[in-house]
Amino acid sequence: MYILNRRRVTQEKMDRIQSGYSAYVESAELADLIKKEIQLLKLDVHEDITDFGFWFIPNRVRE
Repeated sequence: MYILNRRRVTQEKMDRIQSGYSAYVESAELADLIKKEIQLLKLDVHEDITDFGFWFIPNRVRE
């Protein structure tokens, strides 16, 4: 059985989001942690909730 460290997974997903890439999690618990981090950093991110999980998609400003 593979046990994931929630904080480590959250940080990896936040690194992706801050780099401009989408991040996906299946767990509502992880999604809540990511939402808190997004709010703290005041990032512009679209959250897409599906039956299978949560997508966090950074909003990009078109130039």
